[in-house]
Amino acid sequence: MDGKPLREECGVFGVFGAEKAAEKVLVGLSALQHRGQEGCGVATLEQSGRITVRKGLGLVSHVFPTEAYRDHPGHFAIGHVRYGTSGGGELDNVQPFVFHRDIHDFAVVHNGNIANTEELKIQLERMGTLFRSSSDSEILGHLAHHLSTGKEGLTAHSLKRALNLIDGAFSFLVLTPDRLFACRDKYGFRPLSIGRLGDGYAVGSETCALHAIGARVLRDIQPGEVVEIGPEGITSSFFAAEHRNTLCAMEYIYFARPDSDIEGVNVHTYRVESGKILFRESPVDADMVFGVPDSGISSAIGYSRASDLPLEMGLIKNFYVGRTFIQPNQALRMTGVRMKLTPVSSVVKGKRVVVIDDSIVRGTTSKQIVRMLRDAGAKEIHLRITSAPLRHPCFYGVDISTEAELISARMDVDEVCRYIGADSLAFLSEAGMLEAGRRTELCMACFNNRYPTALYSHSGEQ
Repeated sequence: MDGKPLREECGVFGVFGAEKAAEKVLVGLSALQHRGQEGCGVATLEQSGRITVRKGLGLVSHVFPTEAYRDHPGHFAIGHVRYGTSGGGELDNVQPFVFHRDIHDFAVVHNGNIANTEELKIQLERMGTLFRSSSDSEILGHLAHHLSTGKEGLTAHSLKRALNLIDGAFSFLVLTPDRLFACRDKYGFRPLSIGRLGDGYAVGSETCALHAIGARVLRDIQPGEVVEIGPEGITSSFFAAEHRNTLCAMEYIYFARPDSDIEGVNVHTYRVESGKILFRESPVDADMVFGVPDSGISSAIGYSRASDLPLEMGLIKNFYVGRTFIQPNQALRMTGVRMKLTPVSSVVKGKRVVVIDDSIVRGTTSKQIVRMLRDAGAKEIHLRITSAPLRHPCFYGVDISTEAELISARMDVDEVCRYIGADSLAFLSEAGMLEAGRRTELCMACFNNRYPTALYSHSGEQ
């Protein structure tokens, strides 16, 4: 991933009806840590019937010591890892959000970005709502609170009424004293899967987290679906009459872990296929191929298989460079790539190399990688990208807020190639991105400016 690493809103995980639920949620969140490193939290149902929350800034292992929930008897919990694209990085914006009511408590976690945030906030504030955070994720809880009637509190009916008012990308988990609701937006932007765990269930943003706790994956939750999990089992309904399968293409390309399966396609397999298609579309005569760690490695395997070029380890990643170490000042930020990636001089010296990466954002990282490979003695450097050029902002949870930060929005492919100093540069076509996943539809708005939802008044200001 070139330039500032693209980051996606977050990851959610929940357990219902299983022993040591909170401990299992921590394991699931650790498996989803790649989706957010700014903060994390866990909400648990206590024996009193109240829902309590513990959360903090930082990684799961830093916020929660090993013994955090070791003796917790609860069978119900939900959790969240956060990288914020809506709202700041303050603790107030870390989820879960717990809503205390006279009838009963409920807790909410959210992955995605609500497109009509400002419009809904204005309506809710007029109804007397006081927001505790600047995160759009708080909106569902307030809507559900206002739409709940009678002594039953939050129900599937009131939740679906609330969801119908929300537009944009979301996978919500909602925990009540006797229910876990799992909800996915009607476009299917963000993944959400459900698994069986003994006599209980687990729900998570990716199947890798379900595997981490030993759950058996049952299926993906469908776009527009609300799955209600209670003592009697699972019931399913849809809050939207019309729904589409416009999964965010970046889930396959970059965000998801290679061992996750999303809508019937393994992420590693998708990336291997995209590498094969990339060679077919943009072959090059070279001596070897290698990927930029981590997400470029699977695609490099595919490119190697299709081209018969040897697959090498031309770049080594240092896994022990922390974010805080490379961010204290501008000088260290500028050398961040050199601290994270190192060319293997004895492998690349005098060779014509094909370098596979998943995307180019600003162009700065690609430029530094090319320069490092030149310094290491590479004879030719051919950069191949397993996505189309990023040219447009995202309003669904990926932190691309303006076209100004995207080099391909102001330069064509030849100009980008000259800027980064490569001998050649090619991107995967949009048709190739679909073919790699055997799909007819993906959200590719950041590539082609075709947004599945309406764009609201605040969309250009995120």
